[in-house]
Amino acid sequence: MAIDVILAEVRRAREELAKRFNYDLRAMIRNAKERQAASGRRVVSFPARPAKKTTAKASSGVANSMSN
Repeated sequence: MAIDVILAEVRRAREELAKRFNYDLRAMIRNAKERQAASGRRVVSFPARPAKKTTAKASSGVANSMSN
């Protein structure tokens, strides 16, 4: 399979960022929020949506269709 140059670049950048913060996800998020605030751009956030409830009937239908 051919190597996707763009995908390789994204993965390299992700690895460099992770190393820079010693693979600490909280530190990476904190840094992203700091950079976001410093950019001066307006940030839009939306309220969380409530989770959709599934019914037992809908769940069993999926299982039945997979077993056939």
